[in-house]
Amino acid sequence: MTTADPAHARALRLPRDFALIAVGLDAVLLVLNLSMLLLPTTDDAAQIRRAYSQAGVWILLVASTAMSWALIGGLAWSHGRQALERLGVPRVALSSGARLRFGGAWLLVLVLNHLALTPLFYELQLMFMPGGRYAEAMPRLSLGLAALLQSLVQLGVLVLGLWLAARFALRRSRSATAEALDARAPDEVSTVPAGASPRAAVALLVGALFASLQVWSALAVARWAGASQDGGPWALLLTWALPPVVVCALAVWGGWLGTRPGLWPVRPFRAVSAAVLSFVLVQLGCIVFAFLWFALAVGTIKALQGVGAMAGFMVVLIALYAALTVLLARAMTRRLYRRYL
Repeated sequence: MTTADPAHARALRLPRDFALIAVGLDAVLLVLNLSMLLLPTTDDAAQIRRAYSQAGVWILLVASTAMSWALIGGLAWSHGRQALERLGVPRVALSSGARLRFGGAWLLVLVLNHLALTPLFYELQLMFMPGGRYAEAMPRLSLGLAALLQSLVQLGVLVLGLWLAARFALRRSRSATAEALDARAPDEVSTVPAGASPRAAVALLVGALFASLQVWSALAVARWAGASQDGGPWALLLTWALPPVVVCALAVWGGWLGTRPGLWPVRPFRAVSAAVLSFVLVQLGCIVFAFLWFALAVGTIKALQGVGAMAGFMVVLIALYAALTVLLARAMTRRLYRRYL
């Protein structure tokens, strides 16, 4: 198949463009939101600036933003790539305004998230804080549950919003008739040029989404537990920056081992499923290990008790997490891509 047709060449750039549009619009809204909060003319601007100058605040903001952009970019790219592989380049090329429609629909989702859901959950959390309406009637656990619910709902809104935006953007491609395709040959309708290595694309997608889920879960647990972020900036950077990078590299390695040279096609949502399944299984495996360790420590095994034993437990847990990440990412990727290998 030739890609000399400008419409076809533009269609092949759809996955990249979807990712850039999704991340770019989220970045614009984030900058606007921070600018409105930090403007000198706004109420409590000085107090807000002091809060954001604290390492525990801006480092968490950067970690949350990086997680969100990796997740949004990966899913948006997946929707574009899935459309190319399932519908074919000629059908996708018929949606000349796909990018504009995708950006408009995604912008509505972001406005709903930033301007409606975020203030709503903030007001909900205020009710459980000291001085709030339910501060005395409800235990502090309710505040953590409200924060955890916010994380779950906003994650669901982002995932569903990207799906709806992609569906809306490509509605003309899905309803295209045979006549609209100019009677092209069947292989021209269905074949997508490989471009960059599909194997690398699958591995990177598995790693990026696995690391995003890791950061999201850590942030959700921190909000639920009300964990303090008063450590020094270097300690916080090591806590929130190093583990996701290492986990991403391990998951990429597992995804790479789970595929083989010559993989075709990408089938991005199989990589998404592999990342989600391996992440859940890794957490379950570590929870089972921790439960068994402490069950033995409470019993008669003296060697598992004390400060030294706790340090040993942490070392073993980290090693187990790393090993499970590689092995389960490989196993889930191999299982889901078996028919294409």
